[in-house]
Amino acid sequence: MNQGKLTPLATITFADFIERYFVPNALPTLKQSTRKRYQTTLNYHLKPAFGQKRLCDISTLDIQSFVLSKFDSGSGWEVCNHLRNLMSKIFACAKKWGHFAGDNPATGIDLPEKVEVREKNALTWEQCQKLLAVLPEPIRTMAQVGIHAGLRVGEILGLRWQDVDFLKREIRIQQAAYRGSIGSPKTKGSKRTLPLPPPLAAALRRHYDASPQRDGLVFPTRTGMPFSDCTLLSRFIKPAGKQIGSPWLSWHTLRRTHATLLSHVGASPKEAQAQLGHAHMSTTMDIYTQPIPSHQRAAVERMSQLVTNGDELAATQPEPPLGSLCIQ
Repeated sequence: MNQGKLTPLATITFADFIERYFVPNALPTLKQSTRKRYQTTLNYHLKPAFGQKRLCDISTLDIQSFVLSKFDSGSGWEVCNHLRNLMSKIFACAKKWGHFAGDNPATGIDLPEKVEVREKNALTWEQCQKLLAVLPEPIRTMAQVGIHAGLRVGEILGLRWQDVDFLKREIRIQQAAYRGSIGSPKTKGSKRTLPLPPPLAAALRRHYDASPQRDGLVFPTRTGMPFSDCTLLSRFIKPAGKQIGSPWLSWHTLRRTHATLLSHVGASPKEAQAQLGHAHMSTTMDIYTQPIPSHQRAAVERMSQLVTNGDELAATQPEPPLGSLCIQ
């Protein structure tokens, strides 16, 4: 041991480490939505599988077999990736706090190829018009904020009148709502100032004039608290989507629609990233920006015209027949 050939092993079990150290010291540093998800994953998945094992006895093969068993039982790729990432975080904390001396066993976990189980859709401008026509207030104005400004649903529900500047035509994103409580936005880049386009400014002005409460939240409940996004989704957004022939409609669809339409009017990827508040540009381009088939065809045809300049097209056309041949 003194020569470094033998590593001392801690005898603490996985469940003891979670309850005594990880939950009280790691979870409070996370956002409320992440804390809730971690706690659920720990209670229903990780502790039943590894709770009685010592940290030093959990191997990469143990975690690999556990993750694959979740795949076999019907869990999706995102769920299994979350399980792997949480196990990695637990062992990283255990090593940092002196309860684990080996290599992180979760870093060597492989996942099967990711298969998209559902198509990521975005609304066309015509579908946006139909949606706004069937939604009641204030859900209609909420949807307009999502489409015109690209806000997350938590940012919409946490928006305050003091963050809406009609003179400068700006919206400042300073907070977000989650399950009825107010907190900071999702990431550091989520705190941002966005332009307020005229149609959205007019909609918010109408909502302001009709609101009995003109300070605090833009969209409060009768008690002044934030709405529940799940309740609004099930009672208004989903039924409206079915009514306009888009049953896949969700809050994310509005944000994805904003990114897609922003791309097709010529915004650069960097501008779209700043508008949406993403930490990585790949998130903006790969997840939220969807191609519109008609625009894609038009773009390809414009590109083809630039490349050929019409010369190849003219060369392929048959020469007109001579006048004598036409007569015959």
